[in-house]
Amino acid sequence: MKKISFILVFLFALQQMAIAGGPWPQPKKKGYIKISGWWVKFDQHYTDRGLLDPNVTTGIYNLSFYGEYGFTDRLTGIIYAPLFTRNTTNNIVSATTNEVITPGEALNSMGDIDIAIKYGLTKPGAKVPVSATLLLGIPTGRTGRGDLGNLQTGDGEFNQMIQIDAGTSFRLGKKVNGYSSAYIGFNNRTKEFSEEFRYGLEFGAGFMKNKFWLAAKLNAIESFKNGATAETTTSASIFANNSEFVSYSLEGAYYVTKQFGISAGFGSAFRGEIIAAAPAYTVGVFWDLSK
Repeated sequence: MKKISFILVFLFALQQMAIAGGPWPQPKKKGYIKISGWWVKFDQHYTDRGLLDPNVTTGIYNLSFYGEYGFTDRLTGIIYAPLFTRNTTNNIVSATTNEVITPGEALNSMGDIDIAIKYGLTKPGAKVPVSATLLLGIPTGRTGRGDLGNLQTGDGEFNQMIQIDAGTSFRLGKKVNGYSSAYIGFNNRTKEFSEEFRYGLEFGAGFMKNKFWLAAKLNAIESFKNGATAETTTSASIFANNSEFVSYSLEGAYYVTKQFGISAGFGSAFRGEIIAAAPAYTVGVFWDLSK
């Protein structure tokens, strides 16, 4: 097993917001739209001690809509909606007889929706913009499905998160525009899920006269571990309780036209606890309506 394994978390919505937003609210009556897919197939997970253990091969496939709209120059509405999520488990086969011990299963439904409001604490055009975000996670996905009750497209809890972002833009040489941002946040969760402290960094640069943007990110969740114990939850899951991680990701976005573009990326982890571990990828198309 690799000491550093790729990782995907269901809270990929948070990373989606960092891609298009950061501390910069949308201009009034302007916006940003993205339709993307991500997928992961894993046969191992991180234990509560950060070790890797095997599990039945499981797949998560997601098609989502992400949008931002500027109600004013300082107030932006945000929505992340997994329109279609598929959770699968493979057959469990006997190593001696090759007989199917437990047949594989699949669940198709919508995932959990996030809605948020971002407010610019500094005026538009500030050298170091700062913003505050209130995010509500709505449990529109399904939980506890399948014969073993381990098929899910959401975590089943309603969460509320407060986040502060700060950043700045700069020039790299004469031709490259760059930016950096950071955030911290507190996520309050219900139904015996642990509260979380979150933080992250992002660095980006525009090439080819800003037609191609490359962003590198670090995201982390530190669990307060004040929820239900691992014995009462599924540890081999991307929806598990008491999960935490420190991960990094890389995403590129190419503007085919002034407003329309395509994107692709992947993520990996420095460490994780009680969370699935496997290669994770994303591809998407976007419309940048702020231009």
